[in-house]
Amino acid sequence: MTNNTINLLDVVALITDLPECNLWQGQVGTVVEILATGKAFEVEFSDRSGRTYESLGLRPEQIMVLHFEPVSPSSTSGVVTA
Repeated sequence: MTNNTINLLDVVALITDLPECNLWQGQVGTVVEILATGKAFEVEFSDRSGRTYESLGLRPEQIMVLHFEPVSPSSTSGVVTA
C-alpha cells in the first residue's frame, strides 16, 4: 500500500487470507480505528445486515483501499489493477 493513505472509515478489502479468523482475500471491511500512528488499522467486517462478524487489527500490507470514484493519475501508484 505504498503511497496510498489509509484513513478512518475507508472501505478496504483483504489482500491476504486469514484462515485463523475465517477471513479470505477479497472480503470487505471498514477501517474503524487507526492504530500505532498508522502502522496498523482496526478493520470491522460486517454482514449485509450490518452485524459485525469480525474486528481485528491489520497491517497496511494486508489490505487495499477501495475507490468508488475515479482516481487521479498522481494517486495511482498504490492502486492495484486487474
